[in-house]
Amino acid sequence: MNREKIKQAMRQGETVLGIELGSTRIKAVLIGPDRAPLATGAFDWENRFENGVWTYPLEEAWRGIQGAFAQMAAQVQELCGEPLKRLGALGVSGMMHGYLPFDQEGNQLCEFRTWRNTITEEEAGELTALFGFNIPQRWSIAHLWRAVRRGEPHVGQIAYLTTLAGYIHWKLTGKKVLGVGEASGMFPIDSGTMQFHQGMMGQLDSLLEEKGIPWKLSDILPQVLCAGEDGGILTPEGAKLLDPTGTLEPGALLCPPEGDAGTGMAATNSVGVRTGNVSAGTSVFAMVVLERPLSKVYPEIDLVTTPDGRPVAMVHVNTCTSDLDAWVGMFGQLLEAAGAKLSKSQLYELLYRQALSGEPDCGGLVSFNCYSGEPVTGLEEGRPLFVRSPEAKLTLGNFMRAQLYAAMATLSIGMDLLWKEGVTVEKLYGHGGLFKTKGVGQKLLAGALGVPVAVMETAGEGGPWGMALLAAYRKDRQGEETLPDFLENHVFAGAAGEQVPPSLEDQEGFGRYIARYKQALAVEKAAGEALR
Repeated sequence: MNREKIKQAMRQGETVLGIELGSTRIKAVLIGPDRAPLATGAFDWENRFENGVWTYPLEEAWRGIQGAFAQMAAQVQELCGEPLKRLGALGVSGMMHGYLPFDQEGNQLCEFRTWRNTITEEEAGELTALFGFNIPQRWSIAHLWRAVRRGEPHVGQIAYLTTLAGYIHWKLTGKKVLGVGEASGMFPIDSGTMQFHQGMMGQLDSLLEEKGIPWKLSDILPQVLCAGEDGGILTPEGAKLLDPTGTLEPGALLCPPEGDAGTGMAATNSVGVRTGNVSAGTSVFAMVVLERPLSKVYPEIDLVTTPDGRPVAMVHVNTCTSDLDAWVGMFGQLLEAAGAKLSKSQLYELLYRQALSGEPDCGGLVSFNCYSGEPVTGLEEGRPLFVRSPEAKLTLGNFMRAQLYAAMATLSIGMDLLWKEGVTVEKLYGHGGLFKTKGVGQKLLAGALGVPVAVMETAGEGGPWGMALLAAYRKDRQGEETLPDFLENHVFAGAAGEQVPPSLEDQEGFGRYIARYKQALAVEKAAGEALR
């Protein structure tokens, strides 16, 4: 869009904003009527390990949102010479799951317990047995049940339980709602009603009553909405929270808040059956839209939904690029010490491409990228670990390939369960930081999973762009137009992208790597027990 068209879109309230609170970055993406990004802003943040809990302070969430918005707005000002005063619509997404309870007055009752915590093993197991439905440790209900079982003093005061995205949306609009995709990571969804499963809620309510809890689940959980439904409007108070300068006007439409899984599906046009996507950043997860139910309960597989309520199998892995980023940072320090100055993107480009020169099986090297526990492989705690035998070939290419394989290894273990179920995927769409270096991440992932991997040109924008698309769907959908039709017809028609099929060499090489990885899991487990 040219300068004048951007001005006109802004004045007429045709721009749409997506905000996503990711694990390491809060990002804002503004799109125009053509749904292409116009301006972006970002704020880096890190989770903290405090008193045995992975957490973020909510005050920092607001600093991050305001910082990302200000940076985006400054880009708009520079782009067209006018301040951003109006938005047609906006949407908020965030890392899924977690535990955020509030009392009747809206006071936060305990620290925000994020998806990264692996402290609810017993509770998740109990609920899985109770419901006959897999409840992962990171789900909100597992954390709630843990707080109940432990008799935490705040439990009796809970008036509202939500996620990070749900909390931000509530403060912007005054509405206690969640998109169905995000809600499906709190508590099981009934695919018939697109609401929390009433039968399972009743089962747990009975146990809560036995323990003297003064509320029922229906009293404290958000209202569930599907994509395209009314999520409220931006209030004057909400506008001030986004833009403390007071420039932004209230009144923008909001779509239901979603999780990063749902925004990834929207950003990759993978909301229809036989499609799937892989989001690879601090954590990694694969989403596959199911044609039929799975034959049994798998503790390694979450059953969630698309933003419009279709059933999805989700393989979620706690750690993806954290250790990889740490190694890249150390190599960057080496180059600086040698007097070489490379930008961050140049450094990643250089090192990622080295992985392509490595042997298909990494020459016998094995890396564990575990910063935290990992339920898929049965690890209660994580210890980043690099393992090799004396005869293994330690080269830079093999080392970097091993680091990238480590980011994919646990995911491949979970995905194997879907392949054995006969789940069919024509191709997977990749997005997130792992895919920013063109052709590297998708080539190795295609070999690891045995499925073609496509990356769209917009993959680098990822979740916040996907959230903006969901907000655009709320604003612009025509009649009964479905989300898949909207994305296909108005966003991705003629979209450019690159698809890489799996090579036999990469598949066989990764097969040898993952066999050693599984054998060495005992070493990783021992490290977790010994190194405290």
